[in-house]
Amino acid sequence: MPLVLLLLMLFGALCSPGQAMSREEKQRLKNQVVEMFDHAYQNYMDHAYPADELMPLTCRGRVRGLEPSRGDIDDALGKFSLTLIDTLDTLVLLNKTTEFEDAVRRVLSDVRLDNDIVVSVFETNIRVLGGLLGGHSMAVMLKEGGQHMQWYQDELLHMAKDLGLRLLPAFNTSSGLPYPRVNLKHGVRGPETRTGTETDTCTACAGTIILEFAALSRFTGDPVFEAHARRALDFLWEKRQRNSNLVGTTINIHSGEWVRRGERADSGVGAGIDSYYEYLLKAYVLLGDDLFLERFNIHYASIMKYISQPPLLLDVHIHKPLLPARTWMDSLLAFFPGLQVLKGDIRPAIETHEMLYQVTKKHNFLPEAFTTDFRVHWAQHPLRPEFAESTYFLYKATGDPYYLEAGRTIMDNLNRFARVPCGFAAMKDVRTGSHEDRMDSFFLAEMFKYLFLLFAELDDIPFDVEDYVFTTEAHLLPLSLSMAPHSSPAPSNRTSDEELDDSNFDWTCPNTHLLFPDPAFPRILREPIRSAVDKSCPRPAPYREPGMGRPPLRAQDFMANNPEHLELLRRMGVSLIHLKDGRVQLVQHATQAVSAVAAEDGVRFMQEMMELSSQQQKEQLPPRAIQIVSHPFFGRVVLTAGPAQFGTDLSKSSTGVRGFVTVAEPYSGCSEIVNAEYIQGHIALLQRGQCMFAEKARHIQKAGAIGGIVVDDNEGSSSDTAPLFQMAGDGRSTDDITLPLLFLFHKEGNILLEALKEYREVEVLLSDKARDRGADVQEREEDCLTEATTPTSHEPIGQSQMSTVELDESAPEEVSPVDEDTSPAEEVSAPKEEVKPAEAEPAVAQPQEDRDSEKEEKPEEDTDSSSQSVDELLADWREDLEAFKQMEKDEL
Repeated sequence: MPLVLLLLMLFGALCSPGQAMSREEKQRLKNQVVEMFDHAYQNYMDHAYPADELMPLTCRGRVRGLEPSRGDIDDALGKFSLTLIDTLDTLVLLNKTTEFEDAVRRVLSDVRLDNDIVVSVFETNIRVLGGLLGGHSMAVMLKEGGQHMQWYQDELLHMAKDLGLRLLPAFNTSSGLPYPRVNLKHGVRGPETRTGTETDTCTACAGTIILEFAALSRFTGDPVFEAHARRALDFLWEKRQRNSNLVGTTINIHSGEWVRRGERADSGVGAGIDSYYEYLLKAYVLLGDDLFLERFNIHYASIMKYISQPPLLLDVHIHKPLLPARTWMDSLLAFFPGLQVLKGDIRPAIETHEMLYQVTKKHNFLPEAFTTDFRVHWAQHPLRPEFAESTYFLYKATGDPYYLEAGRTIMDNLNRFARVPCGFAAMKDVRTGSHEDRMDSFFLAEMFKYLFLLFAELDDIPFDVEDYVFTTEAHLLPLSLSMAPHSSPAPSNRTSDEELDDSNFDWTCPNTHLLFPDPAFPRILREPIRSAVDKSCPRPAPYREPGMGRPPLRAQDFMANNPEHLELLRRMGVSLIHLKDGRVQLVQHATQAVSAVAAEDGVRFMQEMMELSSQQQKEQLPPRAIQIVSHPFFGRVVLTAGPAQFGTDLSKSSTGVRGFVTVAEPYSGCSEIVNAEYIQGHIALLQRGQCMFAEKARHIQKAGAIGGIVVDDNEGSSSDTAPLFQMAGDGRSTDDITLPLLFLFHKEGNILLEALKEYREVEVLLSDKARDRGADVQEREEDCLTEATTPTSHEPIGQSQMSTVELDESAPEEVSPVDEDTSPAEEVSAPKEEVKPAEAEPAVAQPQEDRDSEKEEKPEEDTDSSSQSVDELLADWREDLEAFKQMEKDEL
């Protein structure tokens, strides 16, 4: 049977009733893709290389160990110039042969793979091993062309084999599933490895190995790599849930048990599972083994039966697959319509893609997670390419110019919201437009490949892409590998109860002309979904009073600076502990209450406080934005700010408040402003501490300020690592305060202060979200931007227990933490080492949000501040200014 049978459907172009895009316009957009790639790649080479990744806001490289740890995200970094290796085959696809040749020479001369560093097996396989193999494929292709790379002697392949051998120790388990991490120098055994103690891994982490390892075996003739990858896939298949034929998100690498989160193990097609399914189908395409296709088809039938609820793809309980496990979806599932195209199931691909497109248009980017009514669940967007990938494959399958317009939307949003002078910055919050100082290597490896192919004509592409299969990182592996000789035939690995069943195969691929004889059919599928997304905006559910009875002091009324409230807390056995970082920890000892009734009131108060804090975290109240709009920033630097519970509500202002920044004297703002003549008509800059926020606001308002910015006095604090909170009032009416007041953590405040040092006049815009840097942006429905959640219930706490709750407090009135960037296991209470029990071994109530395992953990720490001066930073920005002005003229 032809190995590329499943790919034939991609040639069936379908005419659409939509207006076709002219060849000239496609050419313009293709050239724009190349210009965007150049902007990202050149800034990496100029400011970051040989570091693994570019930090585009501070214009420097991210070197692991020199920057504060971000947790699991940093496991992709191995001090092996990750971005350069990940970009090699992109250079060839974009006709940058000279740059490719130079890049290969740099990799060969500069990159070391024997670093004493612990890396992710999954990320290193798909990004580095895949990048080396994709680069080798391109080098061989160019050498055979006779004009380029004539000096090449398989050096990249030798590096790939060296890396493969360094990854192999991770597979030394009884199950054959790899450890999630490996030390590149020492493997997984012994104390010097600093790894090898893990018990769990994600399904995608163990099941996304076969393409790279099989290619390495076929290229080198050494079967050991392919054998290990097949063994891991066999084990995952054996451990599938036999009734549903689904797999879970996380598996124990020793026992093969699916790891439960709470009372369930979940199954879906997004983070933690996604590329396992992708690699089953693509392993069949690349290797021609019917076993992979049969397994994929069995899984796919179950996905369509249980998980697919067009246009939604919802996680389910693996053991009870008719029960949904989530009310939200993560952005990684955006790859699935593209996989459905490869499978030949076009209709659900169109429906799910349309849903994703409408969510993208509503929020400018796909949020990292969004709810079934299309609200933001997790607000980050790290420039993921999966939606562009599916857009490309749907255009290939249908020829519908609608998908060219979708590609244009992706490009416009990248240029308008993510482009910064030193590259493209990930979005910290899609609601406000604030940035994160990261540009992951997959952005260069994947995004620009798919966008270029979307707009390119056949004669623009230097080789036939139909001769290659795309890995999950979009690296190109030649289909000819299926016929490549290797020292011993790969075992079939067929299990005893597994026989090929013809009912699991479609031996011919669908012709899109026959599937959709009516050219309007795709549009007919899309219109109801577009309407559903537009109309789905129910009001948030009301907050319900928790528990039975009504304690004398409600958590929602509590003021930490109110002596009356403090006395009531004392009577209930609740005390306050002031932490070094400015927060207040509430600790309740029932035995210290004045009576049993007061102790019960204290327990209810603590439960209310925990539920109130948890509710505020889950609602993810959108933060505010401070956008520097003056020369030479021009709105391209956006700082995440916290709101106040008083003064102008910026969410109800269509224009925000714009003005020049002036430092108040005194800087604390706790007494009458002495430089009122400079403050008048300006936005006052103040320091946190010494008095209430409302008092600061009244003083600068009296001086004639039009707004205020309070900078945290806790050195090193950052919105990347600390939850934002609302600045509360002072216990009395704040109706007299009419100006807006926003809060900046120390790291973000320093950016503003450094700008003031370099420039006499710095103008900012205070708003609910960043305004468009180029053309006007149509306003989105504001009430659709925040997820509606209801508070979770907690088990009653016995009277003999102690419970703790932390409140943020720099001034005593700050008691309402609002987390705009909640990590998967954010705690309301203090970390264990910070809890200070007053009695021997009391119980501690520490409610946590139960979130499922993700392929990528949320950042835990990123408190780095720029090591470059603003002058150095802006020297590079000035070079980009002319190009940016030209971009605006082109109406990007």
